[in-house]
Amino acid sequence: MNNENNFKVPHIIGIKNMTEDYIQSILDEAFLIKRNPSKYTEELKGKILSLAFWEASTRTRLSFESAILRLGGRTLGFSSQVGTSIEKGESLSDTITMLAGYSDCIVLRHPRRGSAKLAARVADKYGVPVISGGSGSQEHPTQALLDIFTIQEFHHRLSGLNVGIVGDLRYSRTISSLLFALSKFGRNTIYYLSHPSLKLQEELEYDLNSVDLELTKAESLSDMIGDLDVLYVTRLQKERFPDPMLYNKVKGSYQIQKDILKAAKSDLIILHPLPRVDEIPYSVDSLPQAKYFEQAKNGVYTRMALLKKVMKFNLNK
Repeated sequence: MNNENNFKVPHIIGIKNMTEDYIQSILDEAFLIKRNPSKYTEELKGKILSLAFWEASTRTRLSFESAILRLGGRTLGFSSQVGTSIEKGESLSDTITMLAGYSDCIVLRHPRRGSAKLAARVADKYGVPVISGGSGSQEHPTQALLDIFTIQEFHHRLSGLNVGIVGDLRYSRTISSLLFALSKFGRNTIYYLSHPSLKLQEELEYDLNSVDLELTKAESLSDMIGDLDVLYVTRLQKERFPDPMLYNKVKGSYQIQKDILKAAKSDLIILHPLPRVDEIPYSVDSLPQAKYFEQAKNGVYTRMALLKKVMKFNLNK
């Protein structure tokens, strides 16, 4: 049994501590599932997945729900605190304890940093895996899996890539997970571009100094666009801004205009974890480089592969 996060149960808390082989095994399984999804309709028959979402979600929550249903399992849970005992003051640990008794795996999204790790420690006592669906502004590991799945699908490799990341680098949890994931597969060059107030957090920059990535600060999108294999765009994380005035000041700072993409490689792919606000105009959707909706669809296949791997570790439960 893989023990990627130093727990007895195979929790998925972050990409940082996963091995290349473990990640690639999930990607390989996801490719097989995407090729023939009907083959897997009874893989998790009788299993129940809890979806515990303290924060809003469309793609993460619904793709996990789609994944478990396609595998023959079922789902329960909540998509906000409304109507739950959390409104009455129930602690995270007590909620996780209850869900561990009701289901075989828990997907958690929570606004507090460290929440996924705490949940995993609680659920570990009951032999129930926890998968982080986003923990504060830290990591979003399953988003990174579908991101690199999409990159590998279109470029057939995960090394020797020029990847541009644009937007909110400070508060976007998808960025850290993507960078750690790419660092597992060999040398990649990362060009990053953001407003000075939204640059990479110092803690993340420090961690990235010890991995196999070349980080290059870009001055403008036009300076790097011609070199890129992947352009990864994020929205400004308005809900994480400590000051609404700062958000109003920087919103709209980096928009991917159609004209600037004329200088891009023909095989450039544009990714976005979604939802978008105004950083990618709708006019870009018709371009062959726009792969963000296919990326979102790939979330079902990668999460099917992940659930199959994680939930089958203890078939007797």
